[in-house]
Amino acid sequence: MGRENHAGETPLSDPLTLDALHRIAAALERLAPPAPKTADLAAADAFVWNPLGPRLDPVARVNRVEMVLLRGIDRARDTLIENTRRFAEGLPANNALLWGARGMGKSSLVKAAHATVNADLTQAGGSAILKLVEIHREDIESLPQLMGLVRGSAYRFIVFCDDLSFDHDDTSYKSLKAVLEGGIEGRPDNVIFYATSNRRHLLPRDMMENERSTSINPGEAVEEKVSLSDRFGLWLGFHKCSQDEYLAMVSGYADHFGLTTDAEQLRAEALEWATTRGSRSGRVAWQFVQDHAGRAGLRLDA
Repeated sequence: MGRENHAGETPLSDPLTLDALHRIAAALERLAPPAPKTADLAAADAFVWNPLGPRLDPVARVNRVEMVLLRGIDRARDTLIENTRRFAEGLPANNALLWGARGMGKSSLVKAAHATVNADLTQAGGSAILKLVEIHREDIESLPQLMGLVRGSAYRFIVFCDDLSFDHDDTSYKSLKAVLEGGIEGRPDNVIFYATSNRRHLLPRDMMENERSTSINPGEAVEEKVSLSDRFGLWLGFHKCSQDEYLAMVSGYADHFGLTTDAEQLRAEALEWATTRGSRSGRVAWQFVQDHAGRAGLRLDA
């Protein structure tokens, strides 16, 4: 029996007490983190992770380059497509780190591989089961939350982080290490992680050399951070292209978009463009073709 007051009412039946409890409950609801919103995963093939929702925002049109236009990276292309295809089919596959020279098509290859494998699945009579989810570098600490949202889904997810690297005092890499390998739950079977970086070990070289030179045990000083790159079973290196490879990229773009400029004139202008930029890469080749087409009053319609 509950304790009654002199009016025969229990404390919980008192209007003032009930009002106070309602206000406390409402305050607690405001303080509690919002429940993840279930995305309509059939609405798109690609999404951007928004940890403030938390939610997956669909991308109506992915900014991608067709696979046929990616030149000079044949080995990396074939390796990543095969790894992605195995993953889509439910077979063992590795997390992939695409590292190396700027502008050589690392992020373009990830997006093109996703589209290629989905197209192959559809042509074979299946469905586009593969989803591409981009996570921004500054949101890496929310990876466990994203994993919880997609775990158990019938779809398979490539979680993609472009230009991934960590600076001196950055500890968010620990969240990535736990997700890739080593955490209690680990990476879900329906998730694979692809990242691009200009750094092979995701750390600035001067930081690694400084910690080695000032530490009592140089080997252990950077082992924890360097071990992050070891979580990627697949390393694909991208190196600066030669002049012939650069010109082949320009020619490939010109042929694909139907540019009818004289070959020698196109070659001379492309070399001059690369000289003014101080580099040769797929990105520089594409920027030249855009400039060339714009000056000629042509549209680059695939």
